Amino acid sequence: MLDSVKISRRQSEIRQSLAALAGKPAPTEDETRSMETLDSEYRTNETRYRAALIAEDGERREAGAELETRSGREWADLVAAFELRQVALHLDEGRALSGKTAEVVTELRSAGGYRGTPVPLLALEQRAGETIASGTPDPIQTRPIIDRLFPDSVAAKMGAQLITIGSGAVEWPVTTSAVTAGWANGELANVAGPTSYATTDRALKPEQTLGVHMRISRKSLLQSGEALEAAIRRDMNGAMAAELDKAIFLGTGSAGQPLGVVSGAASYGIADTDLSAEPEYANFLAQIVAFMTANAITSPGEIRALMRPELFGYLEGKLNTVTQSTEYHRLAFLLAGRSVTGTFPAGINVTSNALPAPSGSPAETSMLFTTASGGVAPVFVGLWGAVDLIRDPYSDAQSGGLRLTALTTADVTVARPAQLRVVSGIQLAAS
Repeated sequence: MLDSVKISRRQSEIRQSLAALAGKPAPTEDETRSMETLDSEYRTNETRYRAALIAEDGERREAGAELETRSGREWADLVAAFELRQVALHLDEGRALSGKTAEVVTELRSAGGYRGTPVPLLALEQRAGETIASGTPDPIQTRPIIDRLFPDSVAAKMGAQLITIGSGAVEWPVTTSAVTAGWANGELANVAGPTSYATTDRALKPEQTLGVHMRISRKSLLQSGEALEAAIRRDMNGAMAAELDKAIFLGTGSAGQPLGVVSGAASYGIADTDLSAEPEYANFLAQIVAFMTANAITSPGEIRALMRPELFGYLEGKLNTVTQSTEYHRLAFLLAGRSVTGTFPAGINVTSNALPAPSGSPAETSMLFTTASGGVAPVFVGLWGAVDLIRDPYSDAQSGGLRLTALTTADVTVARPAQLRVVSGIQLAAS
């Protein structure tokens, strides 16, 4: 026990004794001498207490500096004092670990998962001579894993709104009636008669579940340590994000998939223009005018476009002899609401994940236009909760492997079809 603690406890005892003696109205001679002795001891202890604190403060500073500068040498000292005897008794009798052995085991458990009691390899080392000629060490250090390349979320770039739902289904009532206003034809005439106000519900339901299942060998776990599992989790989540992004636009609505925007344009009531020709500036301009006619936009800059890389290459390689610019530049600056000058705008998104690959002869592709009219997103994507990552250490227990399963439930719907337009049959070569 520290000297300062001992002195502090003695001072407390002295105060209790003095309080009891001071409370007597007529103390005896012995009690008076006792009070003088205790008072003298109390004053002496005050000096000793301050001296003890000063001495112990230096010791604390030295101990703290030693802990802060602990490095590989200190770890080697801990391992050198590791007792295999304690491990054997712990496994055989259940005896608790203590001392440096317990500290080493705690450090090892925090760095990796072990079902038994971890023992450092250095504790098993036997120094019986130098390394032989054929045993020259060739260490290999595994660096952090480089993640797979995934496309950015095209749905977010196209204005889709992701909504997290706790449970149940969510509906959006959308006005579908044609309420009109009219002038009274004369002084005593009535205005336009009442028109019913009707709405249509656009529902998101938890009926589609997307999942990824992965098996990890014991060799992989030991090779990369705890960083491997984190990298696998990121890889699984990235794969699910790419597949979900694809389903938002190309989902078939069957076999467990939600109905995508492009593949389900007819079901959602989205206008689909079959071009069946090579694209020109006038074709894209017609889509802009159609949005304006439907009161969905007031400026071309409110539209976002989505196309395949093959269409981007076609438009960028097609030079307009009048404006001396490519058709892609003319479309891009049209969506930016400016002429073909200045910096290159960012109104067009190019992806190979959210639109079907060109097919046919000549090859045909499609294109999607969206707008967020009145602050309402063109597409709603419902996600029920977060990604449910399930760890199964038992199925592959015989081989020491691990299984991970990631599940998420999602659905897609379109609130107002007038905010989307699809152009299909865009030919990338002359017929």
